Amino acid sequence: MSESLTLAADDVAPGHRPLVGHWPGLLGLAAATFQLLTGVSTESVAITVTVAASCYLAAAALGQPWIAWASILGASLVVTASEVAGFTWWQGLAALGVILVVIGLVRRAPAPAITAQGIQMVGFGGCAVLALFISPNLGMALAGIALAGHAAWDYVHWRRNDVVPRSMAEFCILLDVPFGVAAIVLAIVG
Repeated sequence: MSESLTLAADDVAPGHRPLVGHWPGLLGLAAATFQLLTGVSTESVAITVTVAASCYLAAAALGQPWIAWASILGASLVVTASEVAGFTWWQGLAALGVILVVIGLVRRAPAPAITAQGIQMVGFGGCAVLALFISPNLGMALAGIALAGHAAWDYVHWRRNDVVPRSMAEFCILLDVPFGVAAIVLAIVG
């Protein structure tokens, strides 16, 4: 990535960025739009929030913020591989979470970071999985609340410039809020 894009996305105050500096948010909105156009389901919202949580855990466990971006692809591959192997996507992501915590402990990742990210993985992932096993409308609402709620987690990390790059947190906020709110609205009117 060019230095100007990196600076624009991660180091410059948000009100002072050129338009190209808003690429993370625009990419997040594009991802949310794609999700909305291809269909909002409890499962798609649940997968999104659990993948997002795993990206934060991966960055904390490996001590490298950029890992969060790579983890979008990695966690998506875990979802696909799990289903091909005859497991549910959430079993695969749960196993990934355990592996990441073990890696974090072995490499002596900072305890506050690995603890916080492990707890958020259990919390957001747990809500996402629970959403699959309750009534369809309630499940869709719960998954939407979890995803929209994850945006608060994103904001805290964006504000602190901690664990993940600001660009990743910004991307996630603008994916999580519209997609999560859409799920909540569809659950209410559906």
